Amino acid sequence: MACGFRRSIACQLSRVLDLPPEYLIKSISAVPISRKEEVADFQLSVDSLLENNNDHSRPDIQLQTVRLAEKLKCDTVVSEISTGPGTVNFKINRELLTKTVLQEVIEDGSKYGLKSELFSGLPQKKIVVEFSSPNVAKKFHVGHLRSTIIGNFIANLKEALGHQVTRINYLGDWGMQFGLLGTGFQLFGYEEKLQSNPLQHLFEVYVQVNKEAADDKNVAKSAHEFFQRLELGDTQALALWQKFRDLSIEEYIRIYKRLGVHFDEYSGESFYREKSQEVLKLLDSKGLLQKTIKGTAVVDLSGSGDPSSICTVMRSDGTSLYATRDLAAAIDRMDKYNFDKMIYVTDKGQKKHFQQVFQMLQIMGYDWAERCQHVPFGVVQGMKTRRGDVTFLEDVLNEIRLRMLQNMASVKTTRELENPQETAERVGLAALIIQDFRGFLLSDYQFSWDRVFQSRGDTGVFLQYTHARLHSLEETFGCGYLNDFNTACLQEPQSVSILQHLLRFDEVLYRSAQDLQPRHIVSYLLTLSD
Repeated sequence: MACGFRRSIACQLSRVLDLPPEYLIKSISAVPISRKEEVADFQLSVDSLLENNNDHSRPDIQLQTVRLAEKLKCDTVVSEISTGPGTVNFKINRELLTKTVLQEVIEDGSKYGLKSELFSGLPQKKIVVEFSSPNVAKKFHVGHLRSTIIGNFIANLKEALGHQVTRINYLGDWGMQFGLLGTGFQLFGYEEKLQSNPLQHLFEVYVQVNKEAADDKNVAKSAHEFFQRLELGDTQALALWQKFRDLSIEEYIRIYKRLGVHFDEYSGESFYREKSQEVLKLLDSKGLLQKTIKGTAVVDLSGSGDPSSICTVMRSDGTSLYATRDLAAAIDRMDKYNFDKMIYVTDKGQKKHFQQVFQMLQIMGYDWAERCQHVPFGVVQGMKTRRGDVTFLEDVLNEIRLRMLQNMASVKTTRELENPQETAERVGLAALIIQDFRGFLLSDYQFSWDRVFQSRGDTGVFLQYTHARLHSLEETFGCGYLNDFNTACLQEPQSVSILQHLLRFDEVLYRSAQDLQPRHIVSYLLTLSD
């Protein structure tokens, strides 16, 4: 792999600089490829070696760079050494480059890049990823779609790197909305509609009861009483709630399957209604709980009464809140999984909430709070289906399939397919995901169906098209030649630039593993396809 070359360069540098090779490996990076000229394969940033040195009077970097390059020698691996602005550049023996890269692509298959020395020595960790987390009976909006695909990417990446990953879908299955829903179903619900299309029917009931509660105080009062009955463990109320929850999860599992997403655990706020009371007792015992005039309980995280640092943890009637249940969930997961890292994937609007939750865990004495991380993402605007604004994930999946089928029908080169619906859905989903993953996750963006389905340019459709063409070549010519190739046939600039790009893949994976941004991998694949 690329790291075999890195290791070789690092060993030579190690002898000259009197530093261990392990220290140097991550300072040696692959050079971005250029279509205009042939570039070196690796470069060492001399500045990165000195970044821990605070001596501002250190000699001129360029002078140091030239002196270092003069001390290095070409060998069987490195065929040329040169200098750039603050960098020492290394060109790998072209025959060796071709042979090594192609052999590793063939031998490692889908593990290519993952065996790199960039990842060696990294401990295998237990990682919990909480993502998707829709609210039962409420809209499954675009934010949940983003959370689903981003969380799935992070879980896949961590798993590929050998970590033990637990995927949790933490449903919004508790809270005042269930008071409204329970009352609403008693007033407007139909059992047969609930069985045939649970998500749609519960949503309709929820919308209707909200309107009624706004106009009729008795409906609002009944909803409040229903939720109190739930909190007190009333069997009838709980049986109805359980039915809503079970039917909804059944639907979610079916829809996630279309996305290629699975979860190890369907948890929810409901699991922590009792444990959140223990959290309140613990906060109280540490003198952190303060009662307000309204009867609610709050925690002052500033210690000085700063209103922006006050977090409400209990309603005036003693029932728990989102923050309290999140605290209980974090503590429970640490007991259950003993995680090294827990990642929450939600929109950036919840940034303050998670800051407060992590801070509260810290002041409660849980030093593992620093292992918790919030991965925020921006807002998507303008995603509408033929039915109007996005209501459910299934609406989006059906829209993708429909539009992709229309696109395929309009292209003359589309082959006859055994299952055009499935192909349309898969290509369409890839297009949607690539569109989402091209930029920074934190950025808001304006959604456009037309842009998603463009077959030219840097799009998911183009990526799938390239992949299909390569498969077609393999089917036509077979892959036997890959075990016995002539390196001399692959020395022209185009071949070399592809080999150089393949050489960079482990570095791209490493960067994505560091900042959890999929854009590095997407950009890499689009360049490779070009």
